Amino acid sequence: MDYVGSSRLANYTYDLTQTNKDYLAWFVSGVTQAPISEIRGYFEELESDSELLAYIHARLINHRRGGEIDDQPHFGRRLGWYAIARATKPLVLVETGTEKGLGSLVLARAIERNNNGGVLYTLDIEPSAGLLIGDCFTGTIVQKIGDSIRSITELSNIDFFIHDSNHSAEHEYAEFNAVLSRLAPNAICLSDNSHVTNVLSEWSKQIGRQFSFFKDEPRAHWYRGCGIGASVSLDSKN
Repeated sequence: MDYVGSSRLANYTYDLTQTNKDYLAWFVSGVTQAPISEIRGYFEELESDSELLAYIHARLINHRRGGEIDDQPHFGRRLGWYAIARATKPLVLVETGTEKGLGSLVLARAIERNNNGGVLYTLDIEPSAGLLIGDCFTGTIVQKIGDSIRSITELSNIDFFIHDSNHSAEHEYAEFNAVLSRLAPNAICLSDNSHVTNVLSEWSKQIGRQFSFFKDEPRAHWYRGCGIGASVSLDSKN
């Protein structure tokens, strides 16, 4: 069944079924080479973060944008984003497509808990993006407004890159090609669009990286879900 009272018009958020969440943990374990028990611990860490949950809830209530946003946060596959960031301790994270900023907050919380001085650059062409962020995680989250390709070229030594902006195949390719020379050794690249295109898979094949995919299964939601594509250096698997 649908979430009761759900009013989101796009960019749906939802919880995962318990079995699917377990599969996500195994997927992240494979991507990061971290023990499955560690990954499950990171999931629990985020889901029980009452301070972050309360902050997001308050921002959702105050910024309903005409009633299109549900007032409860649902992390879904972003649990995987969080666990990857916790397991690999990246210093430079880049997310294209800030939208409301839920993923940004999840990644920033991981950076804060890593306590290693990491920074998230979240890129969006829309000036109103990031309404959930507010003044939280000042210094940890850096918002850059403008064309994502241009913003990517201004960065370097990127440890963790997430494509979640314009999902046309052409733009997705352009982002991954732009970031290639700016990746740190053993950087992890994700696509939040690999259930639609094979861009990250093909890009990984072309440059000699390993690709894997996770398909999410929403719990109690009409949407059928999407997924995460992951690309890692073959050296990181040795």
